[in-house]
Amino acid sequence: MSQRRDDFEDDGRTIANMNVDGMPWYEPNRQDPDSTEKLEMTREEQRWLIGGALKAALFVGAVFAVVYFLFLLFCTKIWFA
Repeated sequence: MSQRRDDFEDDGRTIANMNVDGMPWYEPNRQDPDSTEKLEMTREEQRWLIGGALKAALFVGAVFAVVYFLFLLFCTKIWFA
């Protein structure tokens, strides 16, 4: 376990910005350096991203459809029979 902690190297990126209004350390004019960077992707990476999002949305929709269908079967065959 101690060997794994020794391998950690801080790269300086901000995961969660803690500059929140009302906190004692709040700085109103502070700019987040990572927010100005634009993510550059190739056309193939954009296709992979859109395809993955579409697959995830279709999967969620299919799960809802299957649950709805099973509920209808339950109602017609068991509950109201």
